[in-house]
Amino acid sequence: MTSAVPGTLAAFLCFFPLVVNASAVLAQETAPKEQPQTSKPEKQVTEIKIGYLRAYAPQLALSVLDVPPRDEGVAGAETAIGDNNTTGSFLGQKFILDVTEVKPDADVVPAFRKMVERGDRYVLADISARQLLSIADVARDNGVLIFNVGATDDVLREEECRVNVLHTAPTRTMLADGLAQYLIWKQWRNWVLIYGSHERDQLFAEALRRAATRFGGEIVAEKEFKDTGTARRTDSGVVQIQRQMPVFTQDLPDHDVVLVADESEVFGTYVPFRTWIPRPVAGTAGLSPSAWHPASEQWGGTQIQNRFAKANGRRMLSKDMAAWTAVRIVGEAATRTPGADPAKVEAFIRADDFSIAAFKGQKLTFRKWNWQLRQPIFLGDGRSVVSTSPQEGFLHQVSELDTLGIDEPETKCAFE
Repeated sequence: MTSAVPGTLAAFLCFFPLVVNASAVLAQETAPKEQPQTSKPEKQVTEIKIGYLRAYAPQLALSVLDVPPRDEGVAGAETAIGDNNTTGSFLGQKFILDVTEVKPDADVVPAFRKMVERGDRYVLADISARQLLSIADVARDNGVLIFNVGATDDVLREEECRVNVLHTAPTRTMLADGLAQYLIWKQWRNWVLIYGSHERDQLFAEALRRAATRFGGEIVAEKEFKDTGTARRTDSGVVQIQRQMPVFTQDLPDHDVVLVADESEVFGTYVPFRTWIPRPVAGTAGLSPSAWHPASEQWGGTQIQNRFAKANGRRMLSKDMAAWTAVRIVGEAATRTPGADPAKVEAFIRADDFSIAAFKGQKLTFRKWNWQLRQPIFLGDGRSVVSTSPQEGFLHQVSELDTLGIDEPETKCAFE
């Protein structure tokens, strides 16, 4: 009996590994097999190219503080591209900015045709009125929508309007009306007008005359400051101006405000504090109207200002805001239009209920009679926003914003 126990134990130990191995085999056969991993299909991305055509050359100003930054306008567009892509990334859309520079007096048609060949179906135009008109028909024939972000010429919205050109920059008449409303609200009704000898100066002077007639101001005297080409930024030039400006304004009749029309930067900066009679100065110097002010903080303005400053190392200017608004208009329409088809995007922008938020206290809409964007006008000096027009009490049957600039009954625009 005693010899049988070791034999039984040995038999058991020999059988145990067979059971374990059989169980392992059975477990492998019954366990679910791992499925080969398959990669997820990549999300299709729709690229939406927005062109920026700018006429650029370094500019001088009477004050070094007024020299335009190198990226003026472009920086606003780039900020808006980032804003568009924040939303577009969830919808499979990618917005791309394509910047092209030409000389201020160049023929822009060849450069524009290259942009069209690269696939730019929306183009921000930061060029002169003459240059813009040279590409307007080419753009129409190629299905390109142009956004004017730089030229304030009323003629582009009136006699020379084009149905495929939309304007986010305000007109000279809008700027002049915004300023005039505030002066009338302040009961400063008697004005003298000093204007420069260049075409741009005279166009703004004419806008100020129109505003005076429209809102009840009176221009009691006018005087032209001729550009003689002297170097006024030299020491001798500054001394000359200090002596010249009081004498230049000495024979003007009594007035409440001095209006300055000097878009060409010849003399305007030297008018405040140098006039014969101590009076406030407004226009292109002193209290100036603009589409945006770098100190604006109302209506969420701090949000866009801080975002812009963080990205670009400076404050936002009017042309930056005009470019930002144009890119955001395209972005808003594209994100709400499946597939971002250019024809559908344009139709969305032209719809009666389209509007865009631009940190200006209300939604902005287009005037259908000339495709000018309605917008408030900021009035400020170099440090702060003094007021915003339209002013209280200036009413309109459609929109108070239509008290700024040329209204529908006045328009000379007739789309072909």
